[in-house]
Amino acid sequence: VQLQASGGGLVQAGGSLRLFCAVSGRIFSSSGMAWFRQAPGKEREFVAAITWSGGAIYYADSVKGRFTISRDNAKNTVYLLLNSLKPEDTAVYYCAADNTVSRWTMRNLSGYRFWGKGTLVTVSS
Repeated sequence: VQLQASGGGLVQAGGSLRLFCAVSGRIFSSSGMAWFRQAPGKEREFVAAITWSGGAIYYADSVKGRFTISRDNAKNTVYLLLNSLKPEDTAVYYCAADNTVSRWTMRNLSGYRFWGKGTLVTVSS
């Protein structure tokens, strides 16, 4: 299983970006998917997650109402729409996948066995 994140870039505060995570391998349609981020000097933190069916979605409080996670199982792709960006959103964003992750562990790093390399989002003030 391979994950490739893309879509990062430099944007002004208040702007928007759309991140993409393309997943190769047959497990995508049965996998929970998530986005995490890691700012310089900080630990990796949960951003958003979506179950395999899209029936349940979870967000970190810091991004709720500004970010939207979605998926297209036909395209083996998960998306993260970032709106109303703030300088504190600056980080490398990673996508993660696992077909064994449960709703109770979707916010946890340890819930995912497969990770992409990340895409950098920089928000200028």
